[in-house]
Amino acid sequence: MPELPEVEVVRRGLDAVLPGRTVATVSVLHPRTVRRQPGGSADFVAGLSGRCLGRPARRGKFLWLPLDGEDALVAHLGMSGQFRLDQAAAEPQRHTRVVLGFDDDGPELRFVDQRIFGGLWVSPQGAETPAELAHIAPDLFDPTLDNDQLVARIRARHSGIKRVLLDQGIVSGIGNIYADEALWRARVHYDSPASSLRPARVREVLEAARQVMGEALAQGGTSFDALYVNVNGASGYFSRSLAAYGQAGRACPRCGRSIVREAFANRSSFRCPRCQPRPRVRP
Repeated sequence: MPELPEVEVVRRGLDAVLPGRTVATVSVLHPRTVRRQPGGSADFVAGLSGRCLGRPARRGKFLWLPLDGEDALVAHLGMSGQFRLDQAAAEPQRHTRVVLGFDDDGPELRFVDQRIFGGLWVSPQGAETPAELAHIAPDLFDPTLDNDQLVARIRARHSGIKRVLLDQGIVSGIGNIYADEALWRARVHYDSPASSLRPARVREVLEAARQVMGEALAQGGTSFDALYVNVNGASGYFSRSLAAYGQAGRACPRCGRSIVREAFANRSSFRCPRCQPRPRVRP
């Protein structure tokens, strides 16, 4: 699933092309993509037709485009959702689900989603912050984030630190990839109880997460396959810099021990057994 760096790359790509443009046509090619729209496809089309788009915004892994009249077009990319900017004459990509045409000669906005876990909907009065995202916490790049308060909230949890980092109600934008990378950088085992970590250690983990996501953003995000590309169809290259995630059997860049892959909450965690030993106190 795209995480904060990937979603921010997409947001920046949209920001360069969409603000100030007016929607002329809306085509819903698969109704499941607009399943969160209360009135279905017809309501989605009516809610967007003739609307002018503002500058795209992001909270964690969610994107939204403010509309004139204070509504917003909200998007969640899910596992494989992509926004593509293509000329109207260009052949649509396979799995194109929604197409927005505009009243100018610029590119169309196409939402492509192979697995259809993502979705689009119009949020009434959502231009500033959609109500549906109220439960999503600020992310590590949000200027309103209170770092001390975040450290305290994390240390109040008895769950393993990785579970806490993945909780979008605590801090948003961090997924499996960047949680593993941050914990490797901070030399913390994913199952260490958050409440057992000293405040300084929690700050180290958070700073490692900021650093790794900032580096990923500079490289266009992390692409393992064609399921994540930016708005022009280009892949991100941070996968070449990963130290732990997806590196099972390869040498730890720090100590040389082989990275291991372990089951974690219906997915996997990757760590170095030497740099990230199991916690003495189990959650």
